[in-house]
Amino acid sequence: MQALVLGASGATGKRLVNELLNKDVAVKIIVRDKTKIEEPLLSHKHLEVIEAEISSMSVEEMKPIVQACSCVFSCLGHNLSFKGLYGHPRMLVTDACRLVCEVISALENPNKVKFILMNSSGNTNRDLQEKIDFKEKVVLSLIRNLVPPHRDNEKASDYLRTEIGRDHQFVEWSIVRPDSLIEKDKVSAYDIYQSPIRSAIFNPGQTSRINVANFMAQLSLQEELWKKWRYEMPVIYNQISSSDKNAG
Repeated sequence: MQALVLGASGATGKRLVNELLNKDVAVKIIVRDKTKIEEPLLSHKHLEVIEAEISSMSVEEMKPIVQACSCVFSCLGHNLSFKGLYGHPRMLVTDACRLVCEVISALENPNKVKFILMNSSGNTNRDLQEKIDFKEKVVLSLIRNLVPPHRDNEKASDYLRTEIGRDHQFVEWSIVRPDSLIEKDKVSAYDIYQSPIRSAIFNPGQTSRINVANFMAQLSLQEELWKKWRYEMPVIYNQISSSDKNAG
């Protein structure tokens, strides 16, 4: 298997690349600055690094990169700085989704390519009309209008749900929604739900980045798991240990 990872220099993207390489997957990554990729990862024999700016790449430039890949992952996100939040490209994630899907369509590979997008539990699955209370609706409306990255996450998932849909000839997709992201060194037990089981605003859970990376990698490798969550927006939470429950 060969995979392409977008956003590989980010905190979760690095974890995902490691997960895939540890499972003997040949991985390509597109990064603006390869010096952000640390050794020994940078010199791994199964890793190919393409130094480029994804937001300025064309379909023709992307074709040879995507051509042999059976799965494309996006862990793209906006930097938590004023420029990252309010500067350009405003629709980084959405534009990258569209570009990759246009490339996959242009290549017309006989086997469908999996597209796995990392998103957020704060983004509702509008196919399921997930219910949130009035207070949360108000806060999310404010975030949507004041914080462009949230709107970008929504638009990216809407693009896959509505424009790619469930009957696309060349693309299958899944949108992974972690809750509040935390750092852990090792994969731990985690739970997957079709919809959030708690408020992303007023009662968020926790999801370690390495667990997100592990689940995304497993989605690409385990066909039964893929069949379960294909065309869905699974929500991932760290499992709460007995000690945590007792402390709460």
